[in-house]
Amino acid sequence: MIIADQELVGRAALLAATGHHPFARHVIRPGARPRGWRRDDLVAWLLPTDTGPMGGAIGAGAPAVDLFAALVAEGALGPGQWVQLPRTDPDTLTGRFPVARLDEWDFLWTDAAPPAQADEERVVRLTAADHPALAALIDEAFPSTTSRPGDPGVVDWYGIRDGDRIVACGADRSRGDIGFLAGLTVAPDRRGRGLGAALTAGMTRALRARYDQVALGVYTDNVGALRLYRRLGFTGTLPRSSVRLA
Repeated sequence: MIIADQELVGRAALLAATGHHPFARHVIRPGARPRGWRRDDLVAWLLPTDTGPMGGAIGAGAPAVDLFAALVAEGALGPGQWVQLPRTDPDTLTGRFPVARLDEWDFLWTDAAPPAQADEERVVRLTAADHPALAALIDEAFPSTTSRPGDPGVVDWYGIRDGDRIVACGADRSRGDIGFLAGLTVAPDRRGRGLGAALTAGMTRALRARYDQVALGVYTDNVGALRLYRRLGFTGTLPRSSVRLA
């Protein structure tokens, strides 16, 4: 049984309840028909997607776990579906719902243009003709990423060329009403030369022309990337625990 102080209906109500938080603006797309709940300082939601419902929450971790455990128990969430929790101690999930995978990451965002970076002017928007070269770079440099050429969730690809070769790339996965960067990578033999900073800054500046906020996600143990992104102005931080249900 779901215990909540208030049931929330629709995107506008959920955004208002979160204070128009960038994470909520990103994951709850315009036109979405979410179910939502407020409990103390927790705001949680269940979004319909093409692969089944996806849960999310902003606020305290313990009541979020309670709420989604109730949704699993009533069958509203099931195996293979994802829940985006506030950062949660893995031990608190034991016995609450079955976990197939647990990822700890940070949602970072910026409201400002980044400081100028060397080689930023080399960042260009790529086209479908570049997809084979993109795929080769991603296979070599970032094989675990879910951002791939042909992915319908990717709005645009950006990259840095060295002659005929693409040596750095990133995906614009903007949805909702903020910009979102994903799949940022640099060829292994070109790392340590500032291309990651140039790519991130160039893409952020391009998306800032269309959105008031730009965000990205980074695994918590990727200390070098966290340091880089914060240096480029991504100082807003929301710690996340993503759970794939077993």
